[in-house]
Amino acid sequence: MSHSLGAFSNGWAIDTTAPVPPVAPVTPDPKSPDKDYHPVFKAFLAGSFSGTFSTILFQPLDLVKTRLQNPGHHVVAAVNSRIQPGMITIFVNIVRQEQIVGLWRGMVPSVARCVPGVGLYFSSLHWLKSKRGKGRQELGAMEAVALGVVARTMSGVALIPITVIKTRYESGVYKYNSLGGALKAIYKAEGIRGLSCGLGPTLARDAPFSGLYLMFYSQTKQAVPKEYLQSPATASLVHFSCGIVAGIAASLATNPADVLKTNMQLYPDKFPSAFSAAVYVQQTYGLKGYFKGAVPRMLRRTLMAAMAWTVFEEITRSIGLK
Repeated sequence: MSHSLGAFSNGWAIDTTAPVPPVAPVTPDPKSPDKDYHPVFKAFLAGSFSGTFSTILFQPLDLVKTRLQNPGHHVVAAVNSRIQPGMITIFVNIVRQEQIVGLWRGMVPSVARCVPGVGLYFSSLHWLKSKRGKGRQELGAMEAVALGVVARTMSGVALIPITVIKTRYESGVYKYNSLGGALKAIYKAEGIRGLSCGLGPTLARDAPFSGLYLMFYSQTKQAVPKEYLQSPATASLVHFSCGIVAGIAASLATNPADVLKTNMQLYPDKFPSAFSAAVYVQQTYGLKGYFKGAVPRMLRRTLMAAMAWTVFEEITRSIGLK
């Protein structure tokens, strides 16, 4: 009897041998490539995923913006003076001539540019922040500008050929059958210069936009009480609202460079440099010419960036990057 009680007190079953001690659960090696991925790769995937839906959703706004900025698209007013059509006029004309699907013209090069572009931007930004020792910390205003500019420059240079094709697809002036066909046609007719035309204005548009956007976004987010950012019920709304504010300010500041970029990429022979494009815009339209297409571009860039950052914030939190 005493033996049996002793057996129970030691946790053994009666008439059995001692059980095998419990084995501690095996935790995956964080350095194992089969179990985990590099944080930069995670940031690339999160950025690409966040850019996919926003690119497809807001493609019509980018198409209308490109057509507004195209100097070849004019309408004749009652006084026989040439003026640019408005945003609604172009929208209606596209639907009338090309049906609803025409609003998504150029979507393939847009996805080919924006999805990896957003992924490269976010992964570059994450890498730069980690090099600065700011992986999980909030950025100061000037740090945000600097990191945003460098990250966007890296992705902008890598994807400039796709940017050229995207602009030409959307303009309605060029009739390419495929992305690969467009690359071959441009290279055959214009060489490397054709595939990189407008790089200066593109970087002058995208790099400051990203720097200013990241600064406005991070500073606005820091002004929000922490409890709202930590609450699942309000975090997404706060991120989206901060993105809207940042997008409006950054879009207006960089629209002149976007106008020059569009002119150079549509008519490289007529506008071989940003200066020649600027002279044309100034002489033809005056200062207001630098803000052609500002409304659809502001709507698209603001909503797209706000959505991309909101989705990116949620994904990075779920996969442990935050």
